[in-house]
Amino acid sequence: MPSVTADQLKQAREVDLLSYLQANEPHELRRAGPHEYRTVTHGSLVISNGFWCWNRGQVAGRSAIDYLIKVRGMGFVEAVETVLGGRAAPVPLLPVEKERARKAFVLPPPVRLASHALTYLQGRGISPEIIGRCIRDGTIYESRDKGKAGCVFVGRDERGVPRFAHMRGIYEKYHRDVDGSNKCFSFSLPAESPDSQCLAVFESPIDLLSHAIMQIRDGWDGYRLSLGGTSPVVLTAFLERDSQISNVSLCLDNDEAGQTAATKIRDILADRYPNITVTIDPPDIGKDYNDMLLQAQALEKERNHASHQKEAGISL
Repeated sequence: MPSVTADQLKQAREVDLLSYLQANEPHELRRAGPHEYRTVTHGSLVISNGFWCWNRGQVAGRSAIDYLIKVRGMGFVEAVETVLGGRAAPVPLLPVEKERARKAFVLPPPVRLASHALTYLQGRGISPEIIGRCIRDGTIYESRDKGKAGCVFVGRDERGVPRFAHMRGIYEKYHRDVDGSNKCFSFSLPAESPDSQCLAVFESPIDLLSHAIMQIRDGWDGYRLSLGGTSPVVLTAFLERDSQISNVSLCLDNDEAGQTAATKIRDILADRYPNITVTIDPPDIGKDYNDMLLQAQALEKERNHASHQKEAGISL
């Protein structure tokens, strides 16, 4: 059975996708920006800063090997040999269907005063300080979707350019990713220290913000990332961009779907990133971290009320 040596694998993994395509399949590349390319066959496959992400296929990676396996469907050994051999990948036997043109990503227009979004977020227990911080840096704002008020959560790339937005209804129950969003750049919060090696991962932006509030008192410092669901694509894309992360905390919902996904993601990371310590950390109480925050705040309110009553009784 054909195989590859460790040295061959290491050498092949050092070849990024852009370099491989420029050398062997230049006809597949089309420039989409100063530092960004897309492929002719897959219009939603973006190559930027040494990293690639195929939005439609929900896969991402850095090396040419990852691309040949995940996108072209090659076997592992064949992919390594193709890269090391400096040749173009064989043309699939069946023609690849051209993707439909993707809509350009445009952020929904903001309203002048985010009063409804502020009320909504505070009702979910999010502190004015964190809301204000996100509003000031443009990662949270209020917009309208067919006249309905919505809270917009924005994700940015390494250069700070908005590449993703998720809109959640404030009074009506709806939520959707904005057309053209690149899920590889989902909503996140940076660590206080740029040297932090910790990352906490959540299913939704609200759970992410809830965790930020609860951990302020404990002094935890790290990056926080919303998956916008339970797919590992967002997380692996983040780890490919930030190689300093050494500890990942999976803070997914405390239900069957969330914990099944957490176990699956942990196994994926153990295989692809053996140097990263991964823990599964569901909320101690409630279904998710927002439930946990609201219950903790309600308990604290009850304690404060009981304390005030006791003080009032003593003064009498």
